[in-house]
Amino acid sequence: MVAEPDGPEDRKPQSDEARSAFTPPAGVEQPVVPEEEHPTSEFAVPEGLATEPVNDQEGSAFAPPSTYSARHAPAAFTPAHGIPLVKLSKDAPWQDRMRTMLRLPVGDRPVPEAPRKEDETGPAVGRVLDLTLRIGELLLAGGEGAEDVEAAMFAICRSYGLDRCEPTVTFTLLSITYQPSLVDDPVTANRTVRRRGTDYTRLAAVYQLLADINAEEHDVTPEEAYRRLAEIRRNRHPYPGWVLTSAAGVLAGAASVLLGGGATVFFVAALGAVLGDRLAWLCAGRGLPEFYQFLVAAMPPAAMGVLLTVLHADLRPSAVITGGLFALIPGRALVAAVQDGLTGFYITASARLLEVGYFFVAIVVGVLSVLYVAVQFDAELNPEGVLNPVERPVVQILASMVLCATFAILLQQSRDTVLFATLNGGVAWVIYASIAVTAGASAVMATAVAAGLVGLFGQLIARYHHTSSLPYVTAAIGPLLPGSATYFGVLAIAQNNLDEGFASLAKAAALALAIAIGVNLGGELARLFMQAPGAAAARRAAKRTRGF
Repeated sequence: MVAEPDGPEDRKPQSDEARSAFTPPAGVEQPVVPEEEHPTSEFAVPEGLATEPVNDQEGSAFAPPSTYSARHAPAAFTPAHGIPLVKLSKDAPWQDRMRTMLRLPVGDRPVPEAPRKEDETGPAVGRVLDLTLRIGELLLAGGEGAEDVEAAMFAICRSYGLDRCEPTVTFTLLSITYQPSLVDDPVTANRTVRRRGTDYTRLAAVYQLLADINAEEHDVTPEEAYRRLAEIRRNRHPYPGWVLTSAAGVLAGAASVLLGGGATVFFVAALGAVLGDRLAWLCAGRGLPEFYQFLVAAMPPAAMGVLLTVLHADLRPSAVITGGLFALIPGRALVAAVQDGLTGFYITASARLLEVGYFFVAIVVGVLSVLYVAVQFDAELNPEGVLNPVERPVVQILASMVLCATFAILLQQSRDTVLFATLNGGVAWVIYASIAVTAGASAVMATAVAAGLVGLFGQLIARYHHTSSLPYVTAAIGPLLPGSATYFGVLAIAQNNLDEGFASLAKAAALALAIAIGVNLGGELARLFMQAPGAAAARRAAKRTRGF
């Protein structure tokens, strides 16, 4: 064993590089060291000031500082309008309660008071999110507005204890994000709506499932909700295909009678609509897009009207063509698009309006193709019959009610909702005719007022049954659709009267927007003035932006 060097003679001499540059060389006297050295700093504590003992334990970033005193704390910031206290009445429909919370910031939303549906841990987050997306998919595919779909998705999550969730709906994309806490990673799931169809019976069944999930007296587990959702998907449509085709024909015939046609015009218009519906079904079976389906479906009614003109029959060919257009104008999609725009979902509204625009273009191209051929063969087509409708109040009221009933069948509504939709449409036509025909007022204003009453009555009956308002509203706006203005614009374009044609198409667009805005305004009035007893919070919305 080698002994460690202890003496100074055994140590290794220090190299020149290791010496300090401030060490004086040999022969130079060392500087005098002061008696006491007191190094000071501008951050040093002055003498006589007591300091607090330092706590070596690591504290939380959210803990108040040690120098904080609640007694001498500064005043907290409070907005000018104050901090609102949100109280949600349990007597209010779940749609209103969820819509209220969706319009609030996340920090202002009240925590759920209802207990969880299962044990204290609650169901699996993934299953709840998947169930929420599947139900939202059915609602969006059925034609519901984006805000109503988000309210339904939010209600499902809160019913199962997932209160920190944010649903998002963008036309065909559904997304939802759940964050367990401020420190946990969020969980996000999404789903794309590939196919959309119209079946209001299925839509009503989905709303019944939502009502049971949100009701305190029902304990619907996720497994039970999955089972009921599978049954809803497997249910067949209430009406077979031949009934739908017949309904399309009767709808076109009733619309032609509404415009002054007789019995013969009724059957001719019905035949043209039936042929158009069958051609559209054939195109759909071959996988053609909806644009071409609308284009093909618009051609037989126009051909029937041209045929009556060529045969010099003493009938109203304009009523035949216009009646066939009533079954094709996408009123449901237009109402949903304007509703999304009015509630702040501008991306979804733009996409839906673009879709409606494509459908209108398809209808115009289909009718214009036939009318252009007729003009080349010197067919004397004129819009006089459309501009001067025959006033037959009783017949027209009955025709409007038949139109609404057949429209409800085309929408696959349940039989118990067809009657109210029919009556609602009859009232809408009476209001419209009283303002536009009897009083001679603007057709746009008359359409908006009638559509507003349709939306008001439909929303009231929907709130009474705790279901969607679409089955009570969509079919009732059938008599108000701008079929006459659309036909007149297409005919003027075919006759090279472009100014008149585009002016009439602009009028048709104004009438369509009046319908959509009136329906939405009626629904908002129903929610605004028909609050449940004890409802202390109104639905909040974004304030007007004043240029910033």
